[in-house]
Amino acid sequence: MRLIVVTLLVLLLLIQYPLWFGQGGWLAVWDLRNKVAQQASVTEGLRARNQAMQAEVEDLRSGTEASEEQARRELGLMQEHEWFIQILPAQP
Repeated sequence: MRLIVVTLLVLLLLIQYPLWFGQGGWLAVWDLRNKVAQQASVTEGLRARNQAMQAEVEDLRSGTEASEEQARRELGLMQEHEWFIQILPAQP
């Protein structure tokens, strides 16, 4: 009788092994769900960046204000009759 119980327990454990650790098992599915969630957050960040870049492209296409602002910020350009004033931080 004892041998039958032990044999059945061993068989039960052998049946459970693929369910937990095999290909497509619960642990593999859990790991894949975590990877999908991480990739979804990365994708959402990239989508937001693409929308911001698309808005900037539309601004550059539609008028001159955006291109003037970019030239001032990145190249330090000025228009005629403008004064450049640089304020230096106080020295300790």
